[in-house]
Amino acid sequence: MTTQQWIIFGILTVTMALFIWNRWRYDVVSLAALLVATITGIVPADEVFSGFSHPAVITVVAVLVVSKALFNAGVIDLIARQLGRVGDRPMVQVAALTGLVTVCSGFMNNVGALALLMPVATWMSRKSGRSPSLLLMPMAFGSLLGGMLTLIGTPPNMIISAYRANVAETPFGMFDFMPVGVCVALVGVVFISLVGWRLIPKQTNNVASGELFEISEYISELRVPEESKFAGFPLHDLLLAMPNKEDITIVGLVRNDKRFLAPSMYRVLRAGDILMVETDSDSLKSLIDDGGLEFIKGDEGEEGGKEKEDEKGKPNKSIESDEVSVLEAIVASESLLIGKTASRLLLRERYGVNVIAVARRGKRIQERLGCIRFMAADILLLQGGAKSMPSTLSELGCLPLAERGLRIGKPRKVLLPVGIFAVAMTLVAVNVLPAQIALTCAALVLIVAGLLSPTDAYKSIDWPVVVLLGAMIPIGNAFETTGAANLIADQLHGVAQATPPAATLAILMVGTMLLSNIVNNAAAAILMAPIAASLSHAIGANADPFLMCVAVGASCAFLTPIGHQSNAMVMAPGGYRFGDYWRMGLPLSVLVVVVGVPTILWFWPL
Repeated sequence: MTTQQWIIFGILTVTMALFIWNRWRYDVVSLAALLVATITGIVPADEVFSGFSHPAVITVVAVLVVSKALFNAGVIDLIARQLGRVGDRPMVQVAALTGLVTVCSGFMNNVGALALLMPVATWMSRKSGRSPSLLLMPMAFGSLLGGMLTLIGTPPNMIISAYRANVAETPFGMFDFMPVGVCVALVGVVFISLVGWRLIPKQTNNVASGELFEISEYISELRVPEESKFAGFPLHDLLLAMPNKEDITIVGLVRNDKRFLAPSMYRVLRAGDILMVETDSDSLKSLIDDGGLEFIKGDEGEEGGKEKEDEKGKPNKSIESDEVSVLEAIVASESLLIGKTASRLLLRERYGVNVIAVARRGKRIQERLGCIRFMAADILLLQGGAKSMPSTLSELGCLPLAERGLRIGKPRKVLLPVGIFAVAMTLVAVNVLPAQIALTCAALVLIVAGLLSPTDAYKSIDWPVVVLLGAMIPIGNAFETTGAANLIADQLHGVAQATPPAATLAILMVGTMLLSNIVNNAAAAILMAPIAASLSHAIGANADPFLMCVAVGASCAFLTPIGHQSNAMVMAPGGYRFGDYWRMGLPLSVLVVVVGVPTILWFWPL
């Protein structure tokens, strides 16, 4: 091997190791790898940032913006609302949800499609009295299968399409992926619906969110006596005097039989007020000893003691109203909450929300709230203004996990964005405009038409993925130009000569699958595309079936929760462990190879 080949293999080995270690985020790792490749002369200095103008990157950005506009219009909500009619049979629920998220993922960001339908799955689980674990993993896998349907379904398809232009002069079209994608996705959804969901381990410690947060067991009521030194002073002063004020959440105040939920910290206390407090025993003792408040026992009347459940058995009914909502939300991977505590962020003061409880991996965290550092996929029980809650969740980077998180868009606001999107898709399908141009035009029209604000458009962009693509594309090019890809292809050439073409394609697909389960699927596609093209050239075959194998393999990260953001997103709400994914994911992966390779050879012959 040449010096440059040793360097590129070294850079990629370290990069893959850091991806797997996950100590630093993948965008930071990929950017560092790009800079090292540039400093060592592998990537020319004038091409170091060329990846950020790559058609695949522009297309990804445009798709994310358009997907956000469709979400704001309530397109998915209109469809999802019909799922309430499918009944309580688990197989039917799995089939309906998985099928819907698969179709939606073919035309919008697959993580976004999953996020929009997760509240529906949570609601259906509650209604049926079953764990959401039976629905969430099938939906996550369905979102990956749906990405194979169209050019814009997933970043690997966009990368493979753009790479094809280097070896066949023209990129893949909008629906060139659909013949293979439909066959694989259809078989995959049928398998998940009939067999796959039965392979998911039963979660003994995972319960529906309504049982996960039995907050009635944690709320106490304290009366402000006439002799209290805090009578006549705002709530803020009472909390400021407590040694563990960050562990005390005032969820309500009762005055003269009138209830004020999530009261302002500047509301003045009066003698006789009753505070509804969620806190630990030590902080409760401080409120009584240091604050001079009186504990109300449960037998002092209906208004005292622990809050009673309503006729539907919802323990949190007493701390919500038409003006104040209580809902569960999941911390997204890019949330500003990650690594911080509620007290540090001043969530009550800045955002007007109370964090009442936190759950992780299907169990409520029993630590003091002020000491909990939030992690991605944590489930939070939040209390705040009903009108402001949707915008607050968006600003914090959280996704609602309750039926009340669903919104119904108005038909007049649905037809226009759908029409704009349909026109863009048509222009791409008939080769009038390339995907990156047509979808960027659609995004701009949606913003100009007032269907999406510029601020929301920028927020909708998954910048870590953009940086990953922009950094890894020049490295992928260097992997090819240095001859490193040819070295691997030469090794595979020997295997290809001794095996049928179908076996060679299967090996390529399986290799891509394994790589996509430990690194980002876009990175897997970038690295495997040059190998696929070199291998096809070595055996004198058409490159299209080889590139299609990479596209399918990169979309099938079914074995681990780290292979794709969709898998990671459902891990905590479903109460899954790392090793739970392969139970359904392994047979599904085998099925994809068995169906995918013959289908590719049928539609894209050698």
